[in-house]
Order: sequence, then C-alpha cells, then structure tokens
Amino acid sequence: MDSKNVLTLIAFACYLLLMIGVGVYQMKKTKTTEDYFLGGRGLGGWVAALSAQASDMSGWLLMGLPGAIYMFGTGQVWIAIGLFIGTVLNWVFIAKPLRRYTIVAGNSMTLPEFFSNRFHDKKKILMTISSIVITVFFLVYTASALASGGKLFNQVFGLDYHVAMLIGAVVILAYTFMGGFLAVCNTDFVQGALMFIGLLTVPILAYIAIGGDVSGSLAANGMVDPNYLNIAYSAGEPYPITSILSDLAWGLGYCGMPHILVRFMAIKSEREIRKSTVIATVWVAISLGAACIIGIIGRAYVIPALTENNKEYENVFIRMIQGVFSDNGLLVFIGGIFLCGILAAIMSTADSQLLVSASAVSKDIFKGIIKKDAPDKKVLLISRITVLVVAAIAILIAWDPNSSIMKLVSDAWAGLGAAFGPLVVLSIFWKRTTLSGAIAGIITGGAFVVLWDYIPFGGQTMYEMTGLYSLLIGFFLGLAMIVIVSLLSKAPSKEILDEFEQMKNYTE
Repeated sequence: MDSKNVLTLIAFACYLLLMIGVGVYQMKKTKTTEDYFLGGRGLGGWVAALSAQASDMSGWLLMGLPGAIYMFGTGQVWIAIGLFIGTVLNWVFIAKPLRRYTIVAGNSMTLPEFFSNRFHDKKKILMTISSIVITVFFLVYTASALASGGKLFNQVFGLDYHVAMLIGAVVILAYTFMGGFLAVCNTDFVQGALMFIGLLTVPILAYIAIGGDVSGSLAANGMVDPNYLNIAYSAGEPYPITSILSDLAWGLGYCGMPHILVRFMAIKSEREIRKSTVIATVWVAISLGAACIIGIIGRAYVIPALTENNKEYENVFIRMIQGVFSDNGLLVFIGGIFLCGILAAIMSTADSQLLVSASAVSKDIFKGIIKKDAPDKKVLLISRITVLVVAAIAILIAWDPNSSIMKLVSDAWAGLGAAFGPLVVLSIFWKRTTLSGAIAGIITGGAFVVLWDYIPFGGQTMYEMTGLYSLLIGFFLGLAMIVIVSLLSKAPSKEILDEFEQMKNYTE
C-alpha cells in the first residue's frame, strides 16, 4: 500500500472510530424500547433535519445521481427535481400532523404501530402486513447501501468488492446495534454535515482545475453529444415525457418512507419542526443541485471516461476527489475525509433502514403480535438480533459486484412509497379512511410494484414494456383503492373520529 493510500486509510479509520464512539456513548442512554426506536421523542431541529435528509439520500446522492448525469446527460436531473418537491411537501404537510397523531394514537413508536392504533386494529392485521412490507423492501434498500460501500472501498483501496462490503457492514452494525435511534440520528447529523461540505467543496475545486470552462473541456475531450447539457435529452436522445413523469414521481415516495417519517415522530416539539423544515429544505436543495453539478463537471474533469461496464460511472465523485486532492500528504488526508462523505451517505441510510427493520420485527411483530407481555429487555435483544439478520441477508442481495445502486434504490423506494405513501396521507387528512381501506391500499400498492417491476409477461416486465416507474402508477392505484374500499365499508367508530379531531386540535 503506497503512502497516499495509507493517509486515506488513516482518515477513514478516524472517521469510523468516531462513529463507533457515538454508538458506545449512546448505548449508555438507551435503556427502553422508546429510547432505542424514538430516542424518547427528544430530537432537536438540527439533528432531526440533517438525520432525516442524510438517511434519505444514501450513496445514491454521491454515486448514483452524479453517475447517471455523468453517463447519460442532464436529462437525469428530473429525479432531483422530483425529490426536492417531495421533500418540501413532506416537511410542510406531513411532519406536524403525523407527529401529533402518533402521540394521540397510543404514543405510537413505529409506523406499523401507528397504523394499528389509528384504525383500532385489534387483530393486528395491519401491523403484520406493514411490518412484512417494511422488512422485504428494506432488505433491498439496505443492500443498495452495502453495495455502495463495497464499490467505495474497492475503488479507493483496491480491496476485493466482497471484503470491502463486509468492512462497511461491520462498522454500520456496530453503532446501530449498540446505540439504536440516538446513535443513528447523531451519527447521521455528523454524516449529513460532512456530505454537505464535500458536495460544495469538491466540484468547486474541480471547476477551478479545468479553468472554469466546462463546455470547452467537454468539447475538447470529445466525450459528449451536443445535447448533453439539455435537460430534454438523455443519452443523446430526446427524453420521453413518460420518463420525465417517472423521474418526478420519485417525490411521491417521501410520505411513505418509514426511516424518514420516524424522524417526524421523534422531534421534541412543533416549534422544532418549523426549524427542521427550513434546514431540511435548504440542505436538500443545495445537496441535490451540487450532486447534479458533480456529474456535469465530472464529465469534463475525469479522464479517461468512465464506462457503463460494471457501473463504473457511479465512481465519478470518487475519481474527482482523488484527482483534486493528490498533490501532497495533507491534501491526500483531506481528500480521505471527503471520501468519508461518501461513506457517510452510505452509512446514514443503512443504519436507519436496519433500525426500522428491527423495530418492525421486534416491536410490531414480536411484542405486538407474538408475545404482547414481552419485557423491554427481551424486545431490545430481539431488535439487535434482527439488525444482524437483516444485514446478513442484505449482504447476500448485494453480493454481485455489478449490482446497480440506482436500480436497487429505485425498486425499494417504489415499493415503500406505493405501499405506505397513500395511507399516510389519507390517515392524517381524511377521517373517513377505514381499516379495510388501509389494508387494501397497502397490499395493492406493494403488490403492484412487485408485479410491475419483477414479473415478466411475454419475456418482459411491465416496466421494460412501458418505461413507466412503478411508483407513479402504484401510488395512485393504492390511493384509489383506499378511498373506494373505505367508502364501501362501515364508517369509522365515534372513538376513532374523536381521536382524529383530537389530533387536529392537539396542543403541547
């Protein structure tokens, strides 16, 4: 290993030890299941905002999105636009009423528990279905994060992809296993800040390195077509309206993401929600914009061109950092810290997904259904075991080094968004929503995504035939099913309606 790799390794080691240290510290504060899953509802505005957005974006922000723009052109920015709109709407319209309702509805600590309490589901059917959906789709989502980690360590240190992925998984497991929600949120806060600094600094330095002439560098390198900077084109061809709508539809997924919604539930006051909304909006606008710029400048800066083989183009940000910070030992060490920003994006998502999966199995299935009188210590033990099991299965899913980060994230995002998004919206805004409608909506949305993306008809899936993102159709199909079944079924009881009004009039 040469001196540059040694310095980079030292930077990584310092960062990883810091994250594990946070886990050890927070473990001392984690004594109950409410501490482990919600941090005692004590999140401040800054931590809530940055941890929510950091856990949302994952390695996709620093690898998948810049890589897609690098390879196919600025037509890929429509996803970023959709995600920005979705983020703002989620914080403005969902955060406050969801937090209120989870308190009113039996102090719910997880999304499945909230659904069960909201609709007074005494048979726990809704809780069971919700927990299964979370576990299944979060396996795929966690796999995307672990695949990102494997590619990062492989590109930076030349490690075997599988060894690299296992190293990242072990560190994430360490602090999630020990410290639970508080460890996850506090590490995500640090990681969100590091991601933000890296996103701003690296493209500016690369821009300076090419003399500030992006168009000239692109033309000189002969690497792009004339429409590369035209958002109406992708891969040299006009970008179909169906693709643009599909990209914008990513924004619909926000209101169905358990690892983001749980931050709303954990914020300590509505005043902090207002602060978090501003912070999150600014963070995501700048971060998404910077990630898109990285893809463009990267096309002009990274030579030779990265290819589609093995999804190499998803390493463009890594290559930019290595190029900018390469002159001397100090710069190499600083570059190592910025490379940790990519690791931060990966870890901040994987830890949240592992924790939500653990809550679904231990709190909702084990304590909620199997053993209702289980003591807190037993539930915490089951939670930590679940974290290990989910991580192990996710590693198997991501074992193929050719796994596309973008594809894995896309599938999981669609499944969770279509299954839960419509129900979250209607459960807090439409009092006529019924238990039967809720069950029908979750099953319809989740099953549709699997059918659309994975089941071939005549040798092709429906996605391959149409090019339409499953979330775009699945969300509205689930929404329609909830409304139709709710109207056809018996109206909610007076007790449920009273709780709805209590939520609307809730004051702290």
